[in-house]
Amino acid sequence: MKQISILGCGWLGFPLAKSLLQKGFRVSGSTTSVEKISVLKNAGITPFLIELSDVTIEGEIDSFLKNSEILIIDIPPKLRGNSSENFVGKIQNLIPFIENSSVKKVLFVSSTSVYSEDNKTITEETIPNPDTESGKQLLEAEQLLQSNKNFQTTVIRFGGLIGEDRHPIKFLAGRTNIENPEGPINLIHQMDCIGIIEAILQKDPKGNETFNAVAPYHPTRKEYYTQKAMELNLPLPQFNESKPSIGKIISSEKVALVLNYNFIKSL
Repeated sequence: MKQISILGCGWLGFPLAKSLLQKGFRVSGSTTSVEKISVLKNAGITPFLIELSDVTIEGEIDSFLKNSEILIIDIPPKLRGNSSENFVGKIQNLIPFIENSSVKKVLFVSSTSVYSEDNKTITEETIPNPDTESGKQLLEAEQLLQSNKNFQTTVIRFGGLIGEDRHPIKFLAGRTNIENPEGPINLIHQMDCIGIIEAILQKDPKGNETFNAVAPYHPTRKEYYTQKAMELNLPLPQFNESKPSIGKIISSEKVALVLNYNFIKSL
């Protein structure tokens, strides 16, 4: 029975850990919340209280990684609004602990924000050119991990994350003057995120691989969010049509071909 360590048992990491347990893995999971330790333990996850910074790691990081062959890193950068952090420094601080552990393979949860908002279809062959600070730091973290010779790193670049309890229409409903009405959506459901990670574990690709992962469904923002508001009986969003729209379409063709993965959740 393989052991996996998941750094970051949050919105995605926690249900991922529970799914992996059901498939026979032993799972160590980290959280930064004291209150969540009992939640992880009750779910059958071996819990660790770990706080990562660019200077120190608080918590039993060596015990967290012990006996695990695979480490899943799912700690998104805190770079929205007024929040800022040295995310690259966090990963730099973590790497020596990975090198000194039993971990041979890393799965790094990244984002399609590493690509710029060009009006074209994006594949894994597209050279990243991030527009945002979050995208820039994620790309640098990807490169740090994949350039390390002590372990293999698979990077998974997810699009916008949605789930039963999380959808952007709840933020956009009733708003006015929303820009980019003709830009395409690039979203992925939580269940497909978990499914793709599990497909990577099953296929066990050799070497450093990168996968883009969004649902193969790209209506315009105006079309999609208007329809979603109507379905949920929410106030319709109003869009600004006066400026040209821009937007990339993220291709998940490699996920389908290499992992033989079929998306299971409609948006």
